[in-house]
Amino acid sequence: MNDDQPFLSEEELALQAQVKVLRLEHADLEASIEALGHMPVPDQLLIARLKRKKLLLRDEIVQIEGRILPDIIA
Repeated sequence: MNDDQPFLSEEELALQAQVKVLRLEHADLEASIEALGHMPVPDQLLIARLKRKKLLLRDEIVQIEGRILPDIIA
């Protein structure tokens, strides 16, 4: 048996999968924002909306990661 990896519940595995999907979406938004910024006349309203969505995704990722890794008081 491999003792290097801790046991993860089904809920934790599902949360990790959700975080992975959210990270991909976050990276896609970053790439979109970057591409829009290089246009001759960038659409500032669209860029602002994408940045807001990106921040919301980041908050959601942090929240889910907090559920996966509980606070440990040292």
